Amino acid sequence: MAKKLLYGMVGGGPGSFIGDAHRRSINLDGQAELVAGCFSRTPEKCLQTGKELGIAKDRCYASFEEMAKAEAARADGIDFVVVVTPNVSHYPVCKAFLEAGINVSCDKPLCLTVEEAEDLVRLTEEKGLLFMVTYTYMGHVTAKHIRQYIREGKLGKVRTVMAEYPQGWLAYEGEWGGKQGEWRCDPEQSGGVNCLGDLGTHVENAVATLTGLKIKRLLAKMDVVVPGRVLDDNDVILVEFEGGATGAYWTSQFAIGHDNDLAVRIYGEDGSIEWNQVDCEKVKMVMRDGTTIERHRGNAGIEPEAAKYGRLPSGHTEGWLEAMGNLYRSFIECIHAKKAGTFTEDLIDFPTVVDGAEGVKFVHACLKSNAAGNVWVDL
Repeated sequence: MAKKLLYGMVGGGPGSFIGDAHRRSINLDGQAELVAGCFSRTPEKCLQTGKELGIAKDRCYASFEEMAKAEAARADGIDFVVVVTPNVSHYPVCKAFLEAGINVSCDKPLCLTVEEAEDLVRLTEEKGLLFMVTYTYMGHVTAKHIRQYIREGKLGKVRTVMAEYPQGWLAYEGEWGGKQGEWRCDPEQSGGVNCLGDLGTHVENAVATLTGLKIKRLLAKMDVVVPGRVLDDNDVILVEFEGGATGAYWTSQFAIGHDNDLAVRIYGEDGSIEWNQVDCEKVKMVMRDGTTIERHRGNAGIEPEAAKYGRLPSGHTEGWLEAMGNLYRSFIECIHAKKAGTFTEDLIDFPTVVDGAEGVKFVHACLKSNAAGNVWVDL
């Protein structure tokens, strides 16, 4: 068995949902150990979190800059860093660790601007490092099954895609969703988008990952509906893909009755596929002759390339933490391969910095379209 990797975290201090989720997901396979962190900008909170997690005091850092420099200089320094801070700090944090020669995992969206995204792509390539963007839903076994099924041409040419991600947690005036919602609704921290950056980037990545389609142009209508809000809380985007396929995306944060309802419907020449992450253990597939099939994770009908990520027998539900764990499984395996000199690009089975950059370009094309009066914009 390969030696455990060592990792650090920036963000993920008291009250952090996503930092705890990353730690739990990484722990699923026991392949990496958390040994360092800059968990908060407040030193006392950073030390508090470090103590709770069993991190040595001298590896609880006051700033991410100090952490990157110190960890890069240690013989037992971290193999990768996990960045789970608000959007506005993703770029400087990721850049600091890339420049220090440390692999990066960053929550989505990658960063705020196209220029920042392109710089992170450049740095990753120049340094020969690995960079994962945690579009968690694409770690589901069933999502990987769909991707492989379409890659093999079993659906025929994709004609159109309907995708949505509605939530209802920010539906009311005067309610901001606590710590997690407040920074998302703050232009200074979120980067000028709320719903589209938080949910729309998941939709863009899901469609791109599952179908392999690349957006040619789009038309976006971004609405601010709930009184008191200043950023978008409902978005509708029409999409044209290279090759002629079309699509429609919808995201919302005031859709009462919806929690995290990412859903994708893909219609091809030889059938259709429907998948919803809330019911992520199965895939509905309709053949050309109308025959309807449900593929369930853990059963023989799942594509072998996807089935290998399953941890439990069918009927024992796997979910969101396992999906994130699957992304980390591939990321960690690739780092081991880099160390051993056996790495090849085909080993990558996680969203990369290039995928993250595509999400940033998508967001800015939508902003441009909306600002110009909902017109078509080329990507």
